[in-house]
Amino acid sequence: MSASKKRSSSLHEKAGISPPEITNVSAIQQIKKNRRQQPSSKELIDGILTGNITALSRAITLVESTNPEHTAKANEVIKGCLPHANQSIRIGITGVPGVGKSTFIETFGSYLTQLGKKVAVLAVDPSSSISHGSILGDKTRMEELVKDENAFIRPSASGDTLGGVARKTRESIILCEAAGFDTIVIETVGVGQSETAVHSMVDFFLLLKISGAGDELQGIKRGIMEMADAIVINKADGDNIKKANQAKLEFNRALHLFPPKKSNWQPKVTTCSAITKEGISEIWNTISDYTETTGSTGFFQERRKEQNQFWMMETIDEHLKSNFYNHPEIIGQLLQIKKAVQNDEISPFAAAQFLLNEYKNSL
Repeated sequence: MSASKKRSSSLHEKAGISPPEITNVSAIQQIKKNRRQQPSSKELIDGILTGNITALSRAITLVESTNPEHTAKANEVIKGCLPHANQSIRIGITGVPGVGKSTFIETFGSYLTQLGKKVAVLAVDPSSSISHGSILGDKTRMEELVKDENAFIRPSASGDTLGGVARKTRESIILCEAAGFDTIVIETVGVGQSETAVHSMVDFFLLLKISGAGDELQGIKRGIMEMADAIVINKADGDNIKKANQAKLEFNRALHLFPPKKSNWQPKVTTCSAITKEGISEIWNTISDYTETTGSTGFFQERRKEQNQFWMMETIDEHLKSNFYNHPEIIGQLLQIKKAVQNDEISPFAAAQFLLNEYKNSL
């Protein structure tokens, strides 16, 4: 059989037949025309002040962005919202992984919304130091609270920031307060140095514990316990009730060994069960007592002022560090200096001083 008479492949396309257009040009143009442009700073501010959750979420995204253009816009939004902030109680909640922070926050938040409160939860999710990814699963673990119209849950990746709490979380608090949320809850990554940062941005610091972990005997936890305004033994249900009550006695003894707080507040130790909801109302009563006590002495207001000064200094440190690493002179020499340090050609301290001098001389 000649080559010309060979049967064509079944995949052969007949002449004169062309495939249909995969994309519709006119449809694309219509979508682009109808697509909503990014809202202006004023539109975001107006939306936040009227309690629009979409505007609040977009503003927090701007705050978390590292894009310089977004930073300038975020600063405008924060400036517009600041006069409407500071009308809330800020609560920091921490505890070791597995203590039940998310379950507790869902039960506690639901209890507060039933009292007529508006609750915003800023949950910090730990990022991988290898892939830099984050699961952001807090909304999944708080499936009931996320459906509550008086609650707002915002999970954020911690990134490279220690414990995931820094200026971005602080500014998110301001935005949530301007949106009308009167109770702000910050859930931290876990027990560690990050708790110092959380303590510097909240009014009430709550430490969650579980019985049988031996924490009541570990002096290494003293720093965190000294910061706590209340210690709550979670999972006090079923067979754990007796152990939880025993842990409560041990923690009460330990707290009496600590020096008095500047606020003259004596930290309370209570037990609760986020599953059965036992002890939740007592925790809110403790927070209310704290607010009333420190408010009457002026400590509450004074602490807010100190926190504002602290975050001003933190912001200056952050900007100086950012300017240093983004300076052309440093970018050009940093890689070479790093290699010299790795090869022991120069000490880390001398290398740091050299780069600082180069930065200073180039200004």
